[in-house]
Amino acid sequence: MERFTGGRLPLLASAAVGAVGLGVTGLGFALDTRRALFSYLFAFAYWAGLAVASLVLLGAWHASKARWPVVLRRMLETMAATLPLFAVLFIPILAGASHLYLWMDPHPSLAEKDLKKLDHKRPFLNLPFWVVRSAVYFAVWSVVGELLLRWSRRQDETGELKLTKWQWALGAGALPAVALAMSFASLDWLMSLEPLFVSTVYGLYWFSGAFVGALAMLTLSTTLARGPNLFGEFVNDSHRASLGKFLFAFSIFWAYMAYSQFFLIWIADLPHEVPWYILRAKGAWEPVALFIVGARFLFPFLVLLSRPFKQHRRTLAGMAVWLLAAHTVDTWWLVVPVVSPDAVRVHWADVSAFLGVGGAAVAFTLWRLRGHATLPVRDPYLHESLGYDK
Repeated sequence: MERFTGGRLPLLASAAVGAVGLGVTGLGFALDTRRALFSYLFAFAYWAGLAVASLVLLGAWHASKARWPVVLRRMLETMAATLPLFAVLFIPILAGASHLYLWMDPHPSLAEKDLKKLDHKRPFLNLPFWVVRSAVYFAVWSVVGELLLRWSRRQDETGELKLTKWQWALGAGALPAVALAMSFASLDWLMSLEPLFVSTVYGLYWFSGAFVGALAMLTLSTTLARGPNLFGEFVNDSHRASLGKFLFAFSIFWAYMAYSQFFLIWIADLPHEVPWYILRAKGAWEPVALFIVGARFLFPFLVLLSRPFKQHRRTLAGMAVWLLAAHTVDTWWLVVPVVSPDAVRVHWADVSAFLGVGGAAVAFTLWRLRGHATLPVRDPYLHESLGYDK
C-alpha cells in the first residue's frame, strides 16, 4: 500500500474551522470570561476525552493481542496521538482556572461547615499540585500514544516482529496508568467544578461516555475513509458488526455507570451529593437529563440489537453520528449547569469552542496521518484481519 498523501482539503477546512472557532472563543474570553471558559472546558473535555479513550481502546487491543481489529488500528493510533495538541489547548483552562474552580477562591458566603470541608481538601485541591497532576496526565498519555504510533510506523518499514511484541507489552503495561490518569483527570477538571460533591463512580462515568464516543468516531472514520490508500476500503461487514457490538456493549456499560452513580447517591441522600442531581435532573435541566437517557441508552439499545443494521455501512455510520451527538449533550450537561443553573441556553461560545477545539483536533489528526500508510501494512496479523469473517 502506498502512503496516504490526500486529505489536503479536509485538513485545511478543519484547520480553518478550528482557527475561527478558537478566535471567536477568545473574543468570548474578553466579553464574558467565566461563561466562555465553561464553554471551552466543555469542548476540551469532549474532544480530549475521545483522544484518551482511543488510547485506552488501543491499549486494550494490544493487551488482548486482538487480531481482527488490526485493519482499524492505524486510525486509532493516530487519534490517540493527538494528545500533545491537547496539552497545548489546556493552557486557556490553566490561565482561567480561578474563574472555573470554586476551591481556588472559596466565597466567604459559604456556610462555615462548607468552608471547613474545602479547607480539609486543600492539600489535594491547590493550584500547584493541580497543575503538576495535569502535567503528569498529559506526559503519560503523550508518551504512550507516541511510542505506540512510532513503533507501528517503523514496522511498516522494517517488518520487525519484535515491534509487535513491544506494542503488546507497552499497551498492556501502560493501560492501568493511562486509565488511572483519565479517572483522576475527570476528578480534577470536571468533578472539582463542584468541590463539595463526592462520587466514586464519576471517573467511570466520564470514561464510559468517552469510550463510546471514541468507538463511534472510529466507526464513522471507516465510512469516511474510502478511496485509494485508505483503510476504509478494507473494512468488511464483519468488522462493522464487531464495532457495532462494541457500541452496543459499552452503551449498556455507560448506562450501568450512570445508574450506579444515581442510585447510590439518591438512596444515601447525603446533603453534598444529592444537589448535584437536583441541579441536573430537576427544573430547567430535567428535559436534558431525560434526553440523555433516551439518546445514550434506550435508542442505541433497541437499534443495535439488529445484526443486519450493524453490518450496513451507512446505517452504522448514522448510529455513530447519533452517539457522538448524544455524547456532546452529555458532556455539556456535566459542565454547563454549574454556570447556568436556572436556564438551559446554548451560548454562542459553546458552539465556537466546540468547533474550535474539534477543528484543531481533526486537522492535527489528518496532518499526522498524511505521508504514512493508513494500515499497519507489515503487521504479522494483518492478513488475518483482512480475512476476518464472524
